Amino acid sequence: MKPTLALQIPLLLLLLVLPGQPQSLKEESAPCSVNCDKNQPEHELVKIVPGSVDEDGLCHCVVHLPNNLIPLNQLEQLQSITQELMDKYDKELSREAPTYSLLHLELEGARELVTQLMAKDGGNEAEDLLSQLQSQVANASLTLKLLADSDQRSLRAYRQELDILEGRLSDCEREKCQEASDPPVPPGSCAHAGLQKVSRPLVVQVNWRGFSHKAGVWGRDAAPNLDSSLYWVAPLGSEDRYFDYYRLYKSYDDLVLMKDFVERKMGYGDGSGNTVYENFMYFNYYGTRDIAKVNLSSNTLVLQRTLPSATYNNRFSYAGVPWKDIDFAGDEKGLWVLYATEESKGNLVVSRLNTSTLEVEKTWRTSQYKPAMSGAFMACGVLYALRPLSTRQEEIFYAFDTTTGRERHLSIVLDKMLETLHGINYSPLDHKLYVYNDGYLINYDLSFLTLKHKQSKRPA
Repeated sequence: MKPTLALQIPLLLLLLVLPGQPQSLKEESAPCSVNCDKNQPEHELVKIVPGSVDEDGLCHCVVHLPNNLIPLNQLEQLQSITQELMDKYDKELSREAPTYSLLHLELEGARELVTQLMAKDGGNEAEDLLSQLQSQVANASLTLKLLADSDQRSLRAYRQELDILEGRLSDCEREKCQEASDPPVPPGSCAHAGLQKVSRPLVVQVNWRGFSHKAGVWGRDAAPNLDSSLYWVAPLGSEDRYFDYYRLYKSYDDLVLMKDFVERKMGYGDGSGNTVYENFMYFNYYGTRDIAKVNLSSNTLVLQRTLPSATYNNRFSYAGVPWKDIDFAGDEKGLWVLYATEESKGNLVVSRLNTSTLEVEKTWRTSQYKPAMSGAFMACGVLYALRPLSTRQEEIFYAFDTTTGRERHLSIVLDKMLETLHGINYSPLDHKLYVYNDGYLINYDLSFLTLKHKQSKRPA
């Protein structure tokens, strides 16, 4: 038997039931023609139920409902929530349509469930639909909240990234303005106030003998001769020590394409301290403190001379770079040799050489312990020394000016591809560093301070 629900409500109230539900009305007083919804708008989910009015003006209605009654207030609440979410979705969709497509599908599904639920006439199926609807609307609400939170986090992240990019843009604009106002230093010129910065590394290729030859040296003819375009590569042989072969290229394009080269065997070099200056290669003669000179045109040894007091056989080599006791360097002011002596207690010594006789013309002693450095080079008569910061960074930390005899400390970070910089050579023609980095040929662009910037930094 169906339960009977007796209701007594004021005339201004409504009794609402789900459309499609079976109903039976039983009047408990004299019938009347007054409907309970007379002064109220009809609810969109229910039908009008006729009733009778007693002498006190109350409308009496009897409604019979099934045992599996679906709570009407839950359905109305769900429909209200669904509509609210749809309104929020429409608002967000107008701002960022792709992000909210998932939410749109959820809410459309909820709408369909509401329609199906209204069409059902009770039973377990209606209850299942109601349960699905509750779950789907809850999922849609959670999705909307997560999207809103995500948008807030994304907005903060975008703002932070924008601030960083604006800062970088300002730096670039400053540098661009400086470059525009200060023309680059001409090839072979020393009209500048010293090294300012180093570019990121450019990897040219692996050396021609293969990756297994991790030690070696390469570069360009270091003489400031605009007519010279000679490039050379000299990977070391066994024990990362023996200098026995080298190749010559007439241009950078030939080097990159590995074509039109001349390969030579020599067989008496020691370490990776070689350099080329005015078409001659200078190196440490194997197992001695002698310095030697080879004519590259004929591959003949033309001169060999002892470097006074220089240590050798790995006595004071660079940190991480063995057998480099004697290191040659060329720049705008001539040919140099970098080494250590017992008298200097291992500190670096700089000597300028006569290219014709290999005699030492002048010597300077620095305060830096050579085995604590990873390498060094000369530019415009100034020694620049490097030390490792990590496996991926070096620091140009020290400078010694042979013109004034003054030394200074600086910090210019130099990124590297692999751990060890074996050979380092500077070219005055293009202001580049040519570095042999664990088998790879890489180079760096050097930037110098202009003289007017140096003058502007002086105190008034």
